[in-house]
Amino acid sequence: MLASISRRAILGIYALIIIVPLTVVGFGSFKSTQELFEGPFSLPQSLSPSNYAEVIGGQDLGSSFLNSVIVTAISVPLTLFIASLAGYAVSRLRGFVSWAIFGFLVLGMAIPAQANMVPLYVLFGRLGLLDSLTGLILANVVSTLPIAVFILGGFMRTLPKELYEASSIDGTGPWKTYASIALPLSTPSIAAAAIFLFVIHWNELLYPLLFIQSPGNRTLPLALLSFQGEFQTNYPLLFAGVILASLPVVVAYIFLQRYFVAGITAGASKG
Repeated sequence: MLASISRRAILGIYALIIIVPLTVVGFGSFKSTQELFEGPFSLPQSLSPSNYAEVIGGQDLGSSFLNSVIVTAISVPLTLFIASLAGYAVSRLRGFVSWAIFGFLVLGMAIPAQANMVPLYVLFGRLGLLDSLTGLILANVVSTLPIAVFILGGFMRTLPKELYEASSIDGTGPWKTYASIALPLSTPSIAAAAIFLFVIHWNELLYPLLFIQSPGNRTLPLALLSFQGEFQTNYPLLFAGVILASLPVVVAYIFLQRYFVAGITAGASKG
């Protein structure tokens, strides 16, 4: 009984930590700056979408939104493809070699992105990839590949070896086995990794801030920084921009949550 009450209290506190900022952001996106500071938790005087209209029309977020869509739409499938190949290769190997290669591939998770800033900037400058979406895509893929390999490789290692052996007896080659057995059975894990990657790539700020200089190549998180000045921040416009930037993530999770939960729990159920 006491454990149940404690659990509910902890969940209630956690819910408040999430709900309070969301309430301020949601209500504040419909307020003026003066109204926001006078009553951050109060209801807005009107539900006028003027802040949203200014964000969409007056702040030129359309091109930034499109850039984020392009970067995310290319980075996520490319990362998943490379990670699935690596995970499939690790799952087909045996013994120490398999664990050694898997450990080496996921070792990048222990290296903070800040440690790669100077080498990447110098390398991209020599390759002519600064201030380009191509360089941003490559940086995103490289930085998140260890996470994707960790998720997909860990799941594919739990698949029954008998499936691969039966496929080999039937004369199926490695590529066909990968496409017809490994990928279909790994759908929950791929969906879970896709959500993680989508959130990371869509909200990425460090690499755009480091590589992008021209306004035409800015992504959405970088464009939201324009609402923050040296001496004053337009919080209502910033809140409206944050809500608009969060909508694709919310929609993606709503459609993929069933696969996300299945992918997270699959390894435990097989273990």
